[in-house]
Amino acid sequence: MKKNLLFIFALFISFGAFAQDLPYLKESVFKPGEVLKYKLKYGFISAAEGTLKVEASDLKFDQQPTIHLSAQGKTSSAFSIFYNVVNQYDSYIDQKTFLPYFYTENIKEGKYRRNDKVRFDQNKNTVTGNKGTFKGANQTFDLLSAYYFARNLDLSKMSVGQSFKLTYFLNDEVATLGITYLGKERIKTSIGTFNCLKFSPEIKPGRIFRKDSKLYLWVTDDGNRIPVKAEVEILIGSVTLELVDVSGLKYPLNKN
Repeated sequence: MKKNLLFIFALFISFGAFAQDLPYLKESVFKPGEVLKYKLKYGFISAAEGTLKVEASDLKFDQQPTIHLSAQGKTSSAFSIFYNVVNQYDSYIDQKTFLPYFYTENIKEGKYRRNDKVRFDQNKNTVTGNKGTFKGANQTFDLLSAYYFARNLDLSKMSVGQSFKLTYFLNDEVATLGITYLGKERIKTSIGTFNCLKFSPEIKPGRIFRKDSKLYLWVTDDGNRIPVKAEVEILIGSVTLELVDVSGLKYPLNKN
């Protein structure tokens, strides 16, 4: 159950960019110094927490300057007594296109360990992971770059009910994720009430989700485009992700 909760957290943060070759804002909605903190709850129990950061980078890939994205997900103190999880994700993305060049995962789940390194070749549209090189699309993402690219999408022509797809690389596999825009809602959280855009990413039924499970995600309808809440029903109960702290935003946070 603890591993599943961390998987759900990873799914939430990668709600993602929507389709190949979608237009995006030329000026990013985030900047180095931004920090977002989330809590994942299983029912009323705080099960996990996550921190996402945008950092300046001196590294270049294919002669292009990059931005460093990082995220850490770990079980809360109550859950870690029985099963401790600390997962670290890092991605280096292009400063202009926001596409990834290099991605790493450092997974520590109980006694299980895994370290993945993934190289994205944006000229050849290929992705090289632990098990070889795979053909990607014009826009292929990892967990983190998907999250930040999605925030920077040009949504000016989006209509309610419109669906899009994302191509992403995870666990040595190229796959797609569909997501539907459901309109606008006001959402109350522990740190304020926000005007939001509501989305519903696809999920696959199985050992975590029910056949009729729905995942909903609310993103601020302001210049920052940050997810403030997500919720999904699982086989037993429900899981909620909520923003609990934020700093270093590029624009004022639109809350009441």
